Amino acid sequence: MPEPQDTTIPLGLETAPDGGGPLARTPGPGLPAHPPARQRRNLARPLLLALLLLGGAGGAFYYMHNQPAPLPAGLAYGNGRIEADEIDIEAKFAGRIAELRVDEGDMVRGGQLLARMDTSDLEASLGKAQAEVEVAKHALEEASANLDASNTQATLAAQELDRTVKLVAQGFATHELLDQRRQANNGAIAAVAAARQRVVQAERAIDAATHDVELYKVNIADNSLVAPRDGRIQYRLANVGEVVAAGGRVFTMLDVGYVYMDVYLPTLDVGKLKIGSEARVTLDAYPKMSLPAKVAFIATQSQFTPKMVETKDERDKLMFRVRLRIDADLLKAHEDSVRSGLPGVGYVRTDRNLAWPDKLIGAVAK
Repeated sequence: MPEPQDTTIPLGLETAPDGGGPLARTPGPGLPAHPPARQRRNLARPLLLALLLLGGAGGAFYYMHNQPAPLPAGLAYGNGRIEADEIDIEAKFAGRIAELRVDEGDMVRGGQLLARMDTSDLEASLGKAQAEVEVAKHALEEASANLDASNTQATLAAQELDRTVKLVAQGFATHELLDQRRQANNGAIAAVAAARQRVVQAERAIDAATHDVELYKVNIADNSLVAPRDGRIQYRLANVGEVVAAGGRVFTMLDVGYVYMDVYLPTLDVGKLKIGSEARVTLDAYPKMSLPAKVAFIATQSQFTPKMVETKDERDKLMFRVRLRIDADLLKAHEDSVRSGLPGVGYVRTDRNLAWPDKLIGAVAK
């Protein structure tokens, strides 16, 4: 007879109900027990909650310790950008650019030559006007000589007339000769008057030619583009050899002596400000530096006006533009550091008796 089969199930294995292969491992002697998935999820939730609470507490601590201190009552502020007055350097006359002496980013001084236009035609006209001055001078000399001759002839005619009058009275000359002497004297007097007019005309011709010379000199000088004041070249808009129209821009420069920030403040704050009130400006790039400034302009009309302003709450929403001009002496000492377009914050003191906070006075730029 065949030997009976061993039907013992291996430790740790279970068979399917239909007698198939192993279904799942069951713990047996010497094997560790694994907790079910639900139990593991129950353990993870409290741990995740604790981590979230710990992270939130840390974030709140960081926020509270890095949050800037609130401003005291009596101070107002607004966001803005540092701006400098732009000055366009333009050609007065149409012409060709002959020379450029500066480029973008260069610091220039008032009166410094920036560019020169081609003035060949004006210089030729100047030479012609100068020659006309010389011609007019010679004409004046000739007119003066003719005047002297006419005066001499008039003197002789007057003397002959006097002698003829005496001779006629004595009977030694005819009345016909007397009439001739009178006509000659009158003609000499008229010749003197004409000679004087020619002298005046020559003098006026000299004046006209001289003014032409001065005009051409002025026009030639105006074709030399100079800086009206100290500043920095921001843009170069033309190149050597290009022809620009009358009024065409060649450079745009920034006036480093007039730097400001425009901020917008509500009605309640603007009503307490005056022209010349002290202010401070801080820049995002230099948060620890405070720049002294003054209120240079207060708009007379609000910039943001609702369609209908009927209640006090609506009036409080009106915003006015206020210009804060940075101290000119400070700008002169740090003109190389002046930049346009840097964002920052402008502070104004609506209460003149209030002292500036340490962060706005302790680090004032010197």
